[in-house]
Amino acid sequence: MKHSWQHQYVEANGLRVHYVAQGAGPLLLLLHGFPEFWYSWRFQIPGLARHFRVVAPDLRGYNETDKPEGIEAYRISVIVKDVLALIRALGETRAVVCGHDWGGVVAWRLAIHYPEAVERLVVLNAPHPLKFLEAFRKGHLPQLRRSWYMFLFQLPGVAERLLEADRFRLLWDLTFGGWGSRRPVNARDLEAYIEAMARPGALTAALNWYRVQFARIDLVSLTPSAFPKIQAPTLMIWGEKDGALGKELAKGTAKYIAGRFRRVYLPHAGHFVHQESPAEVTALILDFLGDLIPKSRRRRAASASKKRRGR
Repeated sequence: MKHSWQHQYVEANGLRVHYVAQGAGPLLLLLHGFPEFWYSWRFQIPGLARHFRVVAPDLRGYNETDKPEGIEAYRISVIVKDVLALIRALGETRAVVCGHDWGGVVAWRLAIHYPEAVERLVVLNAPHPLKFLEAFRKGHLPQLRRSWYMFLFQLPGVAERLLEADRFRLLWDLTFGGWGSRRPVNARDLEAYIEAMARPGALTAALNWYRVQFARIDLVSLTPSAFPKIQAPTLMIWGEKDGALGKELAKGTAKYIAGRFRRVYLPHAGHFVHQESPAEVTALILDFLGDLIPKSRRRRAASASKKRRGR
């Protein structure tokens, strides 16, 4: 199937950032998680691009975006500044920001610390930072068991050898099975993921996102006072069969949101909810963002819908 999205590059926060873009209108950023890249959003891009200027970047260290060396280059505060700089490099000061997994963590932190840059916030299977830290502080055993792979990732060299063996077999077993995914990956998709992760430095860069968190964690300073309430209207979508992040991490999120908040559970989807229930996720996002769609675009969409029904 041919798509009209375009591959482009831009300089942002000292990085050469690769992204895919499609559509026109208000800027909507789609931020992927581990171990993916822009391709994570392949099902959402066309539908969202009917109403928005959709930009799906490869985040720092992934696929065609630059891969700085050393774990300190992958601090969340640095990656948040990447996204902030990307918004500005695209000629905007604000954007709708949608993130999944680690992309969701970045989206949360952007909305918390740079509220002026976030028009709307959408997060998919990514808990608010304080909810995740709370689970670790309290030694929540079910979540600690689900997070076993994070401890494996702390072993430089060892983790790389295990994960890259047999064309990244263990990594894809986790991605497309162990974390609750119901959607079998086809051969074309698998080759795209292998190509992206096989780029020099990509696997270590992806693991550095995890390693720097363990190296720099300071549970004393990570208190509610350090995380102002989010002002942007926020939508949380959560696949309940997530094998990596328990449903309990989504509960209680409303107390961290000052703006309008909606949470939707999808009972038959796992961690990669936007790929397992793509049409439903796209519809939820468009419904949440409906008031941002220019009236002229809404009229055209309604007219096109009527024509389709009339056939």
